[in-house]
Amino acid sequence: MKRISSKWTFFYKRVFPVFWFGFIAFFALSAMLLHRSGTWTPLFPFVIGPVVMAIFGYVLFRTLLFDLVDEVWDDNDALVVKNSRVEERVALRNIINVGFSTMTRPERVTLTLRVPCSLGKEFTFMPPGRLLPFGRSRIVGELIERIDQARD
Repeated sequence: MKRISSKWTFFYKRVFPVFWFGFIAFFALSAMLLHRSGTWTPLFPFVIGPVVMAIFGYVLFRTLLFDLVDEVWDDNDALVVKNSRVEERVALRNIINVGFSTMTRPERVTLTLRVPCSLGKEFTFMPPGRLLPFGRSRIVGELIERIDQARD
C-alpha cells in the first residue's frame, strides 16, 4: 500500500490548534496579570484581541482542518481510510467525485461516495505537500484516472 495523504495531517489537526489556543491563552492571561499588578492599565484591547483571534481560529480550524481524515492509503482497487479508531476500505468504483482545492493551505481533496460508509457520504484528506503548489496534484490526477478506469 502507498500512502496518498500527507504525513503533516496529525500536526495540522492536533498540534497546531493546541499551539494556537495556548498562545492566545498565554497572551490573555499575561495581560490580565499585568493589569492586576497595576503596572499596565489598558486591559480591554488586550483581552478583546485574543477573544477575536480565538473565534477566528476556531472557525478556520473547523472549516479547514477538523474534518480531515487522518490517513488515506492506496491499495490498488480501493482506498484504505483511517480516522481516529475507524478504518474503512472504499472501493474506487464507489467514488463518484474528486474535488480538489489548490488555493487553500493545507490543500484538500474531497472524495464523494456513491454509497456512504462509516465516515459518511464524503471525506476529505490532505495530499502530500509539493514544491510548486499551483495546479492539480499529480497524486490527484492519477487517482482520477484510476477511478475512471475502475468504473468501466
